[in-house]
Amino acid sequence: MDNKIVEVFIPGPAGRMEAKYYKSEKITSPIALVLQPHPQYGGTMNNKVVVDTFHTFMENGFSVCRVNFRGVGKSDGEFDNGQGELADAAAALDWLERENFDNSQCWVSGFSFGSLIAMQLLMRRPEINRFIAISPQPNVYDFSFLSPCPTSGLMIYGKKDELVPLEHITDLDKRLSAQKGIKVDFQAINEANHFFNKTEDVLVKSLDKYIKKESALF
Repeated sequence: MDNKIVEVFIPGPAGRMEAKYYKSEKITSPIALVLQPHPQYGGTMNNKVVVDTFHTFMENGFSVCRVNFRGVGKSDGEFDNGQGELADAAAALDWLERENFDNSQCWVSGFSFGSLIAMQLLMRRPEINRFIAISPQPNVYDFSFLSPCPTSGLMIYGKKDELVPLEHITDLDKRLSAQKGIKVDFQAINEANHFFNKTEDVLVKSLDKYIKKESALF
């Protein structure tokens, strides 16, 4: 299956963006965009959590794309404190939709800084109907823009996240669970740190279970 993953260059607002893409053979397959962690802390689309997430979508029959934000890898441009990265993510989603215009479902996922960009993209794109935010950082970034959060999704984090005090996650959970009509699942992985070192298998199992359950609805 891996040999069907291709390198592509997507036209973005700051020039071309380097991406990896897998196209499902089924024309109406769901699509997913997976976003990288913070570029200034060594984040790329080849981060282990991003690659694991990409493969989990792939194995569940999705057409899936992961992309290097501007200034990362072979992508043109330079880091833009989130605004430009959001524009990059929107351009990548446009491209993915053009490649799969008969898609049955549209998911967005991101890890750490990528989860912030994913959630901001979610607020701007009504066609996104599920999300997965991995290791969100509500202590660093303000997630109050999720009011109301437009769709159901999964927030997954490590109980031993050294970068995010647990009470910030709990506060976000309280805020989102009060919203009607959607369900945001908060899942803690007991032994995991922010990067899921040594707990990748548990993360993948949780992602797989959630993706299977939520894509079966469509």
